[in-house]
Amino acid sequence: MPTPDTPGLEDPGRGRRIGIDVGTVRIGVASSDRDARLATPVATVRRETGFKDRDKADIDQLIQIIEDYEAVEVVVGLPRDLKGNGSRSAKHAKEIAFRIRRRLKRAGSDVPVRFADERLTTVVATTALRSSGVSAKAGRGVIDQAAAVEILQSWLDARSNYLDRNENDPIDSEV
Repeated sequence: MPTPDTPGLEDPGRGRRIGIDVGTVRIGVASSDRDARLATPVATVRRETGFKDRDKADIDQLIQIIEDYEAVEVVVGLPRDLKGNGSRSAKHAKEIAFRIRRRLKRAGSDVPVRFADERLTTVVATTALRSSGVSAKAGRGVIDQAAAVEILQSWLDARSNYLDRNENDPIDSEV
């Protein structure tokens, strides 16, 4: 079972990051700004059904988003329970991440694909949507995007803290 990566370690520098929340029905996608400070929702990829390899169609869409946003890093949420144990969902997220990385590599891209601990991100996203007045029915279409935003924003915040502690912030050094 993979463990979450350390944000900021082997940092690719300035550029957009893509956050991915892999679900069984939908995949939420978020993006950061070029300074890697703020995560915003991008899309909800509806999982394909009826195909022998339904992940291929989903990965095609994710690769297109990664390329369109010219991402320098991809962060995939790694589902874990409160004790830190993985699950079938974690295994599937790992497989999706592996296939994204393999496709990027085949295309000549060295964009790293990282894992982030996503414990409680859907709970936090649901609470935030409800408190902003979004109904449960309306929220179904965007909850996965909101969870991807939570995953990516947590990564960005931890990255910023890591870089500040290590006085190695590539954003400041490029100014």
